[in-house]
Amino acid sequence: MKEPLVVGMTGGSASGKTLFLSSLMEIFQENEICLVSQDNYYKSRDTQPVDENGVKNFDTPLSIDFDEFRHDLEELKKGNTVHRQEYTFNNPNVTPKNLVFKPSPIIIAEGIFVFYDKELSSLFDLKLFIEAKNYLMLKRRITRDAVERGYDLDDVLYRYEKHVAPTFEKYIEPLKHEADIIIPNNHHFKKALQVVVAYLKMELADRKA
Repeated sequence: MKEPLVVGMTGGSASGKTLFLSSLMEIFQENEICLVSQDNYYKSRDTQPVDENGVKNFDTPLSIDFDEFRHDLEELKKGNTVHRQEYTFNNPNVTPKNLVFKPSPIIIAEGIFVFYDKELSSLFDLKLFIEAKNYLMLKRRITRDAVERGYDLDDVLYRYEKHVAPTFEKYIEPLKHEADIIIPNNHHFKKALQVVVAYLKMELADRKA
């Protein structure tokens, strides 16, 4: 059996990673592809860094437990099933799910910092970067957090200005050149999705042969 193809995917906050991935996952069977999200590898809330105004900043590499992330990806590559509790940011209204990641011919690791950690990044056979203009990412973030999730608009704008935008400029955008494929998502990603799907299907067929 060949080792699974490990794909790393990143991009700025609200660049469209979730929508792209949901579109991608719908095309493949459950036993063909496994998605592991950085969102479930945040360190505990009480250890998160705070900014000069005492606001917790989840938009920094210091927020992520990269050791656990790497460990789980390596276990999946070995063919082992991984169990992990969903990270809920200590939201009392959400009951954490028990997540089960099963080894598959294709493994996707996604998150804003998956290129940042060099040991994690070295596990990727293919790197994807979702790109969108800054004003569109801000607009999508407002729609998602303030409109759809009911977050206070001032809080959304504060976090975007103080945390999200500086993080993108410092830790995410500079690593775009490491991507094998840059996927523009200012209006749609239909053609880029077709290209990625075609490549993954080719790799999948090779592993099933």
